[in-house]
Amino acid sequence: MTDIHTGTGHGRLYVIAAPSGAGKTSLVKALLERRAGIEVSVSYTTRKPRPNEIDGRDYCFVDRAAFERLIEGNALLEHAQVFDNFYGTSRERVERALAAGRDVILEIDWQGARQVRERMPACATIFILPPSHAALERRLRDRRTDDEAVIARRLRDAAADISHWREFDYVIVNDDFGQALGALGSIVGREGAPWVSTRPGLEALSADLLG
Repeated sequence: MTDIHTGTGHGRLYVIAAPSGAGKTSLVKALLERRAGIEVSVSYTTRKPRPNEIDGRDYCFVDRAAFERLIEGNALLEHAQVFDNFYGTSRERVERALAAGRDVILEIDWQGARQVRERMPACATIFILPPSHAALERRLRDRRTDDEAVIARRLRDAAADISHWREFDYVIVNDDFGQALGALGSIVGREGAPWVSTRPGLEALSADLLG
């Protein structure tokens, strides 16, 4: 595989996507605690804050009208509708961090990842898969934040998300958290060859998850 991380004098952009419940946010948080010189771009969203979420730290919470102004002003690197809300990434924040030599992680969905690939083709894209459908359902229930109808919808949408894993450069199966974190660290450290999306075994796992 061609080294997609090359570049001099600039930081590197990593785009990470996953179905809800695959553990993406926990992996990224753990990576940030272990690794200096990398930051997560804080997304705009029109959804309401959850308990313990802080504006500007977890998301930049805006209303629908403000979000539409950001789109009209070409201020977003990507944006997408997820469930009933909108999410988007500040173009200026990402470009400023990269120009300063900092690596940047975007936690977005496959729709946003596709847009970023078109606009910044040198980015590295990573998809997180759960080890099984049963594990994904268990993780969603263990959150204890959604009712049965929402869980059912999340599981349906997860299948739609998972169907796009082949579009990504790397795929991590989050079965053992420590191993998945190690894989993510290796990819960010430019040693991601063992986790390329073309490796054997992923097609069978995908078939099971989508079955």
